[in-house]
Amino acid sequence: MPSQYFVETADFESFARFVCALKENPLRVYSHDLNKKKVLSSRRVLANSLFSIYTVAPNSGRYISYNIKNGREECSVVSSTKSFSQYAPIVHLSALPSTLIINPKKIQDKFTPIKVEDLGSLARLTYDPELPDEPDLTLFMFPQKTKWIIGYITSLNLEDTLYFFNHVTLDKEPTKPFLQYSTNDDKTPIFTDKFQHGLSYLPVVKLKEYHPIFGLN
Repeated sequence: MPSQYFVETADFESFARFVCALKENPLRVYSHDLNKKKVLSSRRVLANSLFSIYTVAPNSGRYISYNIKNGREECSVVSSTKSFSQYAPIVHLSALPSTLIINPKKIQDKFTPIKVEDLGSLARLTYDPELPDEPDLTLFMFPQKTKWIIGYITSLNLEDTLYFFNHVTLDKEPTKPFLQYSTNDDKTPIFTDKFQHGLSYLPVVKLKEYHPIFGLN
């Protein structure tokens, strides 16, 4: 039977950033019960399972509204699309599909970890020559012992699909929600909450804790 793995974000802002930030078309969001709590989740389809990012629902509604003003993220769950924002639609489920095994101990599509030398290499990895017009820009970050891990998921389609977690180890936790980098010079990428014309940005989704699907020891 197929499996579904749920990985919790550190806060609602990280989840809203995951489904909306820098996306031409925000992701679909599901509202359902999980561990006796009402949560919001969004899934990525893997070869044999579903990889779902989730957060506890702050309130009920039909959309997640997301906007950035003066370097500050504004996000909430709303019932209508009135203001100028990005909106991720929420689908309310009575229950999760009974055909799925939720969070099994054996992980079917565990990612193979790959250490990347620096943040610049990690940023450049997000360019996909096969899908140049549909980039997945999301970086995932979580604590591990006294360090912080930030990485990017890639896949390789052979006879079986292989998944990789390309990552960099940081000495301290970044406090800004985007990684800024330039393709015009060799400046080191920085974490920021402000946008400048001519530079590129990657949203950083902070997870509550490490999950074994990322394949790190």
